[in-house]
Amino acid sequence: MSAPPLKKPTVTEREARQVAEAAREQDWRKPSFGKELFLGRFRLDLIHPHPLPTDEAVRRGEQFLTKLRAFCETQVDAALIEREARIPDEVINGLKELGALGMKIDPKYGGLGLTQVYYNKALALVGSASPAVGVLLSAHQSIGVPQPLKLFGTPEQKQRFLPRCARTDISAFLLTEPDVGSDPARLATSAVPDGDDYVLDGVKLWTTNGVVADLLVVMARVPKSEGHKGGITAFVVEADSPGITVENRNAFMGLRGIENGVTRFHQVRVPAANRIGPEGVGLKIALTTLNTGRLSLPASCVAAGKWSLKIAREWSAAREQWGRPIAHHEAVGAKISFIAATTFALEAVLDLSSQMADEDRNDIRIEGALAKLIASELGWRMADELVQIRGGRGFETAASLAARGEKAVPAEQVLRDLRINRIFEGSTEIMHLLIAREAVDAHLSVAGDLIDPDKSLQDKARAGANAGVFYAKWLPKLVAGPGQLPSSYAEFKHGVDLSPHLRHVERHSRKLARSTFYAMSRWQGRMETKQAFLGRIVDIGAELFAMSAACVRAELLRSRGENGREAYQLADAFCRQSRIRVDELFGRLWSNTDDVDGKVVKGVMAGTYEWLEQGIVDPSGEGPWIADTTPGPSERTNVHRPIR
Repeated sequence: MSAPPLKKPTVTEREARQVAEAAREQDWRKPSFGKELFLGRFRLDLIHPHPLPTDEAVRRGEQFLTKLRAFCETQVDAALIEREARIPDEVINGLKELGALGMKIDPKYGGLGLTQVYYNKALALVGSASPAVGVLLSAHQSIGVPQPLKLFGTPEQKQRFLPRCARTDISAFLLTEPDVGSDPARLATSAVPDGDDYVLDGVKLWTTNGVVADLLVVMARVPKSEGHKGGITAFVVEADSPGITVENRNAFMGLRGIENGVTRFHQVRVPAANRIGPEGVGLKIALTTLNTGRLSLPASCVAAGKWSLKIAREWSAAREQWGRPIAHHEAVGAKISFIAATTFALEAVLDLSSQMADEDRNDIRIEGALAKLIASELGWRMADELVQIRGGRGFETAASLAARGEKAVPAEQVLRDLRINRIFEGSTEIMHLLIAREAVDAHLSVAGDLIDPDKSLQDKARAGANAGVFYAKWLPKLVAGPGQLPSSYAEFKHGVDLSPHLRHVERHSRKLARSTFYAMSRWQGRMETKQAFLGRIVDIGAELFAMSAACVRAELLRSRGENGREAYQLADAFCRQSRIRVDELFGRLWSNTDDVDGKVVKGVMAGTYEWLEQGIVDPSGEGPWIADTTPGPSERTNVHRPIR
C-alpha cells in the first residue's frame, strides 16, 4: 500500500537548521587550506608550489579550447541572443556536435573528460561570447544530471544516462520551489512510493534549462513509511514524462537567453531505479555537487573581468578629457587598476581551486564557496566600474550605440548579466552562513554541547573538559607566527616584494581566529543570530584566500617565465587593495550599526515608518507575493521545447 501524499511541511527554525546540518559533510578526511585559515593556521604548503595539470590534461584541454573558440567566433551571435532572448537551436546543436555537453563526462561514456581547470576555461570562453550560452552548459554539467551521477550514481545509471548527456540530452536541476529557496526543510514536492515507482507531485521554480531539458534532477520529499526511510531524495526524471508541464518560461533583467521556467509535476511516475542514492540523502547530494559546481560562477566573473579590462583599456586610450586620455586621470586610473588587479586575483582563485578539485588531495568545500563569494561580489563591482568609466555610453545599450554609428559595447548588459551571480547557487548572505558554519566546525566539534540547550549536564561537563584541552593547545599558537618575522616567505621577493602580503595573511589569519573565538565566548548560543558579524568574518577569510592565491599564481608564472614581472605587479596591487578592505572589515567587527539596524527593522516591520513611504505611486501589478503551488493537474499550456 502506498504512503499518503505529503502535506506542505511546517518546520521550526531549529528543525530547519537540523535538516541543513544533517545534509552537510560531517567529517574532514582531507586537509583544507580554507579550514586551516579560519583556525589561524596559514598552511601555505597546501597551495604552494601551485598544483599543475598533467601534460595530457593540458593537451586535451587546449585542443578543445581551440575548437570552441573557433565556434564562438563564427557561430555565436551575442547581439542576436540578447535581442531575441533565445539561443538559436542551431547554436545548441552545434555545441552538441562539438561535444560541449560532455566536457566533464568521462570518455568511456562519450564525453571529453576535461579537468575542472579546463572545463572552467571553456565556460569562461563561451561565457565571454554569450553569458546565456555559458549558463546553459554550466547548468547542464555543473549541477544537472552528469555531476550527481558522477558522484553518487550506480554503474547502471551512469551507463544509461551519461552517454545521452554527453552528446544529445540537455539536463536541468530542480530544487527551488515558489515558497522554498535556501530553506530546504520546507520542501513540498512529494515522491510517494508506489510499487516499483515513485509518484511525484509539486511545483519547481527557476528551473534553469528546464524549458528545453530532456533529463531532470528533481529533489522531492519521500514520506516515511514501512520500508521507506523517507526524506529529501534525488531522482533522474525524463522531462517528457506524462504529468510534467513547463508552465512558464521566465524572463529576467539579465541572461535573457536562458531557458528558465516553472515546472509542475502531477502524478508523475518515476522508476525506483532512477533514484540517485538512498532515500533521504538528496540534500547531501545537492550540496556535495555544488562544492565544485559553484566554480562555474567564478569562471563567468573572470571572463567578465578580462573583457572589462580590454574595453576599459581601449576606451580610456581613445577618449580624451581636458587634453589627455581619461586613463591618465587618477579618478579613472584607479578604476582601471582595480579591474586589472582583481581580474588577476580572481583568475588565480579560480585556477587554484579548480586544480585542487582535480587533484582531490584537499577538501575544497570552503575554497569553492569562498571563490564563488568573492568572485560574484568583485565581478559585479568590476562591471559597475566599467559602466562608470564609459559614462553615458556605459548606460546606453549596444544596439543604440551601433544605431548611431559607434562601437557596440554591451557594458550595461554585462552589468545586468553578472548581477544574478550574487544570488545563483547560494546568495551572498547564504554563502556567508554556509562558510561560517564550516569555519567554526572545529569549535562546535569540541564545545558545541556547551551551548546546545538540549544537552544534559553530563554532556555539557564532558564538552567543557574536551574544550579545555583543545583551547589550551590552540590558543597559545595564535599569539605569534611566521608573519612577525621579516625574513618569512622570502622566496616571493623578485623585484616586487610579495612577502609582506603573505606575512599579512598569516598574521591576520591568527587575528581572524582570535576574533571568532572571542565572539563565540561572548555570544555563545546566540552566535548563529549574529549574521552581520559572521558575514564580515567570512569576507575577511575570502580576501585572505584571494591574496594567497594571487601571490602563489604570480610566483608560478615567474618560475615558468610567463609574464612573471607583470604578474608580481598585479598581485602586489591586488594585495594592497585587499589589505585596505581587510582592515575595514576588522574594524567593523566591533564598531558597526548592527544593533541600530535591528531596531530600525523592527520599526519598519511594525509600520512605525509607513509615513516615509508616502508621496509615491507603486507601479507593481496585482497578484499574490508567492504563487499558489497546490498539487494538481496543470491548467496551462506546456511550453516545454526540447531541441533536436
